Amino acid sequence: MKKEIKVLISACLLGDNVKYSGGNNLTPELVTLLEKYNVKIVKICPECFAGLPIPRVPSEIRGDKVFSKDGWDITEEFLSGAEKTYQIAKRKQVDFAILKERSPSCGNSFIYDGSFSGKVIQGQGLTARRLNKENIVIFSEENLKEIEKYLEELNK
Repeated sequence: MKKEIKVLISACLLGDNVKYSGGNNLTPELVTLLEKYNVKIVKICPECFAGLPIPRVPSEIRGDKVFSKDGWDITEEFLSGAEKTYQIAKRKQVDFAILKERSPSCGNSFIYDGSFSGKVIQGQGLTARRLNKENIVIFSEENLKEIEKYLEELNK
């Protein structure tokens, strides 16, 4: 019998309305891929875990801090959400994570630059940093081919 594969995944990618705007980032191709491999899904939203409201003021990372567009330092909330997400990943013994690219929590390769101008830079959100520190493999919804390859490997 094959081992059950567990993936930690940003809830917005599965269609949950947890984005700052109240919407979602449903990625149908990702859902289809996970169904194809019969993956057990562990849904997370670090910003919800931190008690931030939906909808909420957009936030971006500047340096090592997270600021809302209206100027509040909400780094502690983001760190709290990151830690809660890691604890779930550890408890559920996930095999890897798929996180929303460019998010101040979940961005794995790219984040917004902190100027709220839409400019993207290389960097990681606070949850991605926390999971990375624990050597959890992270993909984004933009890496479908790589995710499929990884799933193939796990299924061997």
